[in-house]
Amino acid sequence: MDSSIVARFGRTGFYGSEIRQQSETLRSFNTVQIRQAPNRICAPTKRIGAITNQAVAEEQIVVDPIQRVKNGFKSFKTKVYEKEKELISKLSKGQSPKFMVVACADSRVCPTHILNFNLGEAFVLRNVANMVPPYEQTGYPGVSSAVEYAVLHLKVENIMVIGHSCCGGINALMSLPDDGPKQTAFIEDWIKIGKEAKFRVKKLYGNLPFDQQLTLCEKEAVNVSLENLLTFPFVREAVLKGTLALHGGYYNFVDGTFDTWSFNISLTPAETLA
Repeated sequence: MDSSIVARFGRTGFYGSEIRQQSETLRSFNTVQIRQAPNRICAPTKRIGAITNQAVAEEQIVVDPIQRVKNGFKSFKTKVYEKEKELISKLSKGQSPKFMVVACADSRVCPTHILNFNLGEAFVLRNVANMVPPYEQTGYPGVSSAVEYAVLHLKVENIMVIGHSCCGGINALMSLPDDGPKQTAFIEDWIKIGKEAKFRVKKLYGNLPFDQQLTLCEKEAVNVSLENLLTFPFVREAVLKGTLALHGGYYNFVDGTFDTWSFNISLTPAETLA
């Protein structure tokens, strides 16, 4: 970016509404603020247990996993494929989704189901804790290549990063000691992409119960990924041109709620120093 341009980060509609009584405690970190959503804390253990037990009971009905896959495809073909022949014919010539979605790989939070996307509507990337690392050209850039393809080739108009309640990756991040030997081959290095979110939550809300800190970190980790997206030159350029918008989302699968907010860049006039 030209050195004469000063970029300012900001958000609108952040978490839906701001908790007024806590607004005085908000502070900025690299011009980004944490604002707390309405308290939608992860359900008590007994509620999670009830949901898990029900899921396990339903899963036990299916004995043969391959038969489950076959039944699933038959259902899809009857209910979707056969009814969308015209759309599928169009998609066979190419895709032009308006959305790229970065979501967690958690089996409970499939974005296609949650947001009811149709075939061809969203280019979806899923990984542990819906992380987007900063721009770099080393290693195996799985996330970065997906972002590049979505922005430069598919010309998506929106990128939405979606966090969710009861995220195991964020729980691991918040529980991870600041030093000491690693216990995993890959997971710890990966979730450290969100360490800035952990720092912000601990700094501002370290006095809250751990489950509330988790909820805040699940949301703030989304913002860290959005900030990291802006380190990609082609993403930043598209956002400044107004051809690409960045959004955050948070799905509470226990309460059945979904929060959205926007993440924008505004520019200040260049200042000439004599």
